[in-house]
Amino acid sequence: MRKLIIVLFSILTVNAWAQKETVKILTSAPCVDMLCCKEKIEEEMQFTRGVTAVDLEIETGILTVTFKSKKTDADKLRKVISLLGYNADDVKANKKAHDNLPSCCQHLEFKEED
Repeated sequence: MRKLIIVLFSILTVNAWAQKETVKILTSAPCVDMLCCKEKIEEEMQFTRGVTAVDLEIETGILTVTFKSKKTDADKLRKVISLLGYNADDVKANKKAHDNLPSCCQHLEFKEED
């Protein structure tokens, strides 16, 4: 019986590990005060459902996110970044969120809507 429990626990543990994915997302975060953007993005992403690890590389603006694939996906993560006011790969930043960022982070230009 003890062996059966150990085997089941091992299978469940391996299965849980297999559900994690890592994605690299190019953001528009590089700005004058990169630490400001880094802290904001990393803090907000940590509270995103399914995210287990996040790191924004200051020099490149590349955000590396590890997440549970059963809880979220890369497209949802890009949308969260957009709603923070930053571009995320091909997903454009939300203008209103961008305009609410600290002035050092407001460097995107938005086309006027017709």
